[in-house]
Amino acid sequence: MHPTFLHLGNLVVPTFGLLAAIGLISALMLSLRTAQLAGLNPDRLFDAGLFSLLSAFVLSRLLLILTNLHTFLTYPLLLLRVPSLTPLGILLTILVTAIYLRRRGLPILDTLDAWAPCATLVWAFLAIGHLAEGSDPGMITSVPWAIPSSTGLSRLHPIALYASALAIALTLVLLQQLRHRTRPGSTIALALATAGVIQFFLSFFRQPALFGTPFAGILDPIQWAALGMVLTACLILITQPQRPATHAV
Repeated sequence: MHPTFLHLGNLVVPTFGLLAAIGLISALMLSLRTAQLAGLNPDRLFDAGLFSLLSAFVLSRLLLILTNLHTFLTYPLLLLRVPSLTPLGILLTILVTAIYLRRRGLPILDTLDAWAPCATLVWAFLAIGHLAEGSDPGMITSVPWAIPSSTGLSRLHPIALYASALAIALTLVLLQQLRHRTRPGSTIALALATAGVIQFFLSFFRQPALFGTPFAGILDPIQWAALGMVLTACLILITQPQRPATHAV
């Protein structure tokens, strides 16, 4: 495990952060191609993706500061180093992005279709980042490809490696599906449903979460989230009227 990519004096570059940045840049570049496949203007989709990423960063930091104002006034730099992406921050990002897309005249479902392979590509990079920092531990196993635990006393399923490989495979599938989609929303629905199924079954090889939910006795929190993704995919397909999808010439 290599949680730190570079450490020179006060300069510390975490491996996860570096891989996340590479993944986001790669996703933005890929969006220039997926925009053409979805019949959208590549520059406008690139700008929308950049706006969404900046919104997530700004809103998450703003929420962190507002909910920890006293700590921020005392230790501003220390607080800003804390991971701050929360469900509320994600929800606000979705809202402002939806408003941005509407004002820019970008069809939401076509845009989500174009973003679907980009999102799974980011997922692949984030999974490798989790592998590097050892933050997604699997269950104890004796399979030949098992990786050592942080203590070195046992060997674990490389959940992050599984997730990364499956995310890359899903990205390729989504790119192929985007080329031949029959209606808007079909690509993002496929992405949500498949990613949800992957996360649901990977949770059986992942160490249980340390925090619970009101229904934690039934399913693990990540399994509830996975079921929500599958349900969302079904709703997209059910509510989306049958009309031809646009394609680039």
